[in-house]
Amino acid sequence: MGVQRSVRLVNPSGLHARPAKLFATEAAATGATVRLTKGERTVNGASVLSVLTLGCHHGDEVVVEVEGADAEVHLEALVALIESGLGEPTA
Repeated sequence: MGVQRSVRLVNPSGLHARPAKLFATEAAATGATVRLTKGERTVNGASVLSVLTLGCHHGDEVVVEVEGADAEVHLEALVALIESGLGEPTA
């Protein structure tokens, strides 16, 4: 088990299309194992299709988990990406 943190989605569209692709691309670029959990479901955070299957909406809470080299650094970056709105203006 790696390091993890819970974070709330602040962007209006949640993790759909463009934001999901941005998150998955950044997760894959870490070279670490990244998992994303919503409720009882956990998926590969580096797969845009897997991220989309979580059905994450504005205000939902997700848990980001990173395992591997520099896990803390990658976790901080991915949480910051979500908190910044994933490239979308926040409400």
